[in-house]
Amino acid sequence: MYPEQITKAYSGDVPISPGYPPQQQPQQYGSPAMAHQQPMQHQQPQQQQSQFISPMGTPSTNYAQPAVQQQQQHQQQGYPQQQQQQQQPVYNAYNQDPVNQMSSQFGNMNMGGSPMAAVTPAVPLLGARPQIADIGYTGPAIRLPPNISVTDSPHVNCDPSYQCSTINAIPATESLLKKSKLPFALVLAPYRSLKEGDEPVPVVKDSVIARCRRCRTYINPFVTFVEGGQRWKCNMCFLLNDVPAAFDYDNQTQQPADRWKRPELNYGCVEFVAPTEYMVRPPQAPSFVFVLDVSYSAIQSGMLATAARTILDSLDRLPNAESRTRVGIITVDSAIHFYDLSPKLPEPRMLVVSDLDDIYLPQPTDLLANLTESMQPLKALLEKLPDMFKDSVNVNNALGTGLQAAFKLLSPVGGKIICLQSTLPNTGTGTLKPREDVKLLGTSKESTLLNAASPFYKSFAVDCSRSQVACDMIIFGGQYSDVATLSCVPHYTGGQTYYYPGFNASRSEDALKFAHEFSELLAEQIGLEAVIRIRASRGLRMSAFHGNFFIRSSDLLALPNVPRDQNYVVEVAMEDDLKVPTVCFQTALLHTSCTGERRIRVITMCLPVSNSISELYASANQQAITAYLGVKAVERALSSKLDDARDAIVNKVVDLMGVYKTHVLGSASGSTPQLTAPDNLKLLPLFALGLIKHDGLRQSSQIPTDMRANAMNMLNTMPLQLLIPYLYANLYSLHNMPADAGEISENGVIFPPRLNLTAENLEVHGCYLLENGQNIYLWVGRNVVPQLCADLFDVKTYEGLKGGKITLPVLETPLNRKVNTLVGKLREMRRGNYYPTLYLVKEDGDPYLRLWFLAHLIEDRTDNIMSYQQFLQHIKDRVSKS
Repeated sequence: MYPEQITKAYSGDVPISPGYPPQQQPQQYGSPAMAHQQPMQHQQPQQQQSQFISPMGTPSTNYAQPAVQQQQQHQQQGYPQQQQQQQQPVYNAYNQDPVNQMSSQFGNMNMGGSPMAAVTPAVPLLGARPQIADIGYTGPAIRLPPNISVTDSPHVNCDPSYQCSTINAIPATESLLKKSKLPFALVLAPYRSLKEGDEPVPVVKDSVIARCRRCRTYINPFVTFVEGGQRWKCNMCFLLNDVPAAFDYDNQTQQPADRWKRPELNYGCVEFVAPTEYMVRPPQAPSFVFVLDVSYSAIQSGMLATAARTILDSLDRLPNAESRTRVGIITVDSAIHFYDLSPKLPEPRMLVVSDLDDIYLPQPTDLLANLTESMQPLKALLEKLPDMFKDSVNVNNALGTGLQAAFKLLSPVGGKIICLQSTLPNTGTGTLKPREDVKLLGTSKESTLLNAASPFYKSFAVDCSRSQVACDMIIFGGQYSDVATLSCVPHYTGGQTYYYPGFNASRSEDALKFAHEFSELLAEQIGLEAVIRIRASRGLRMSAFHGNFFIRSSDLLALPNVPRDQNYVVEVAMEDDLKVPTVCFQTALLHTSCTGERRIRVITMCLPVSNSISELYASANQQAITAYLGVKAVERALSSKLDDARDAIVNKVVDLMGVYKTHVLGSASGSTPQLTAPDNLKLLPLFALGLIKHDGLRQSSQIPTDMRANAMNMLNTMPLQLLIPYLYANLYSLHNMPADAGEISENGVIFPPRLNLTAENLEVHGCYLLENGQNIYLWVGRNVVPQLCADLFDVKTYEGLKGGKITLPVLETPLNRKVNTLVGKLREMRRGNYYPTLYLVKEDGDPYLRLWFLAHLIEDRTDNIMSYQQFLQHIKDRVSKS
């Protein structure tokens, strides 16, 4: 059931195939030095010509081939000749008038007189396609005054993939922040995974942890040493603290050590091995309890068989470095079934509890068994499980009671509940009713369907959080599943929600997607019993938090489980004016690693303070602002209505463009012929349009409630590397790919030129690939030549193609080999556990599938929602009136 090649490609101890090396990207995650390098716009023009790159891909060669060469290439392949797509303008290649050029040049930053190192051009937006070649640009460089850090390491500021700000220069006064109307927030992914090529987080193992006595800030590259190095001044509250005696001593060699080489003075992201005073109990061992729905629909869809097989295949991948990991299994229908996994028994024993009102554990031991000792009984149970219930016609599901049973097992020790759920809970505690009402979809009352229907799941999650129990919810939807209610449990326990609508394991594509994602989830090196606290310089305060956690006190986030690659957005408020040249933010993640060590990951970021509104706009990060707008829109949609959420996004873009026009460019109020944005925010209107056309927020009466609720969960938790393609998908032409596209170079897989998301780029004889990290679509035009169908799909004609979920055949043709290489790379190059499903979409095929594909072409007018140019015109008109 679970393919060997996927297991090999993703298992930690087997190197990834050299055919799929990671691709370079404008910002290399993992190397904090990139924060100090120049953004892409400062590269040479001849390099910019080749900036047609894959999502996070390597620049390909110049594709403007001579017509003769192109004709020869097409004739050799047997595909009809086609005009070359018009080359996108290169980065910063704008025909700006001298006034615009001058008005966009900024003066010196207010940082000890150091000049602003970069000019930020003003970019006219109306009448031009968005410059998608720059979609991977991760924001302006942080420009700090000289000698601000105690070492000259290039890594003193954390890599922005761990923590970044919506603005890379902080306003000196609250009035300036209000005048700028820029959002002020941090975007965090503190426990993000490492892909090949990423720098590991440096670890301080000597248990010497220097912290400020007053504000408890950890020592970092931005402190100051005084009195001959005997004391250090905190960079947050400026208190003088003694340097620990062991700070300059190496315990391993028993020799004096060079303090300037200590990781915490050279890196913005470090991890300390915590001593015993950071523990209230011995470090928690990983513990997993699987709650499996064994009702009729779970059996019929193949969910139970696929889940049992995947758990069986993944037992060796569960974190178990110290052989302390514990595992338990509970199955649920109209009763709760426990399993005695004692290694002393000849085979596992089922214990049934039918009392759903007052659940209890049928025996005190061996329901949660040591994985290493009970490996054989566990394997025997998982092999037998599908057959044990194969004839079941029980349509009941006591999920709430099953969760309570799992909690009773785990609450003494802490751990993770992994719940696989197929039938809507209809008996016992936490019963839910089918409440989807198609008459409410697309109306102002739709938000009622997107909020939790039962208070049980939130109160249960809060109890879990107190006992260091997390929950992942994996929902299989053959019919209405109430994702909005069930996802409450992961939301407040630091867990994750996965949703598989219409799952049927007899379709190999469905089984493969679930098996891959579930296996990756089980193998994840999670953090356990964690808390997060974010400290900032005097005058700044964390005011609101967004993400999957429980807020234990005003600024302490509790996470029983820290997943890899989960995002958090934290709003920052100004309490006092800032009279210092720089401010700092420090995120501390105290957690237990899967290997049984108590650790503290400390992420420090230093930003300059400015009195200039021009400098604030020149420092704004459009990707971070997009993440902020997304979580605020979801919050607004749930507390008010979807219309308000969409309006809030548009209003913020209008505000920013209006302030930029009036206070940065100095334009007079009233109508102007052009809408202008700073170069670093030129894609913000496009991302905003992507948000209001997204499944989570789009005005539509055709989006099922479960699908919308799941899309909202993703907007709330996706790290930026996944969020941006999720909002603005990548479109590639396959029928006229350059010769080297789909090939593997020394820098990784070469992708074709990326195309703008508009139907103007779809030709009737063309074949295109569109992907957003969740799904991959192959669009085939109705006039495609038979040779392409044969070369790519092993089908003789277009009429022989069947739309829907597909597995691409493996053929000996160059086109098939290249497209398989591209699809394989897309499935493994980003962080996260997602495994995109491949769909074949025929131009005149299934209308629903066709509309689903076309909905991703957000630059066009869709479902009565504005096109990109209409949206820009709307923004311009609003700016002119304001």
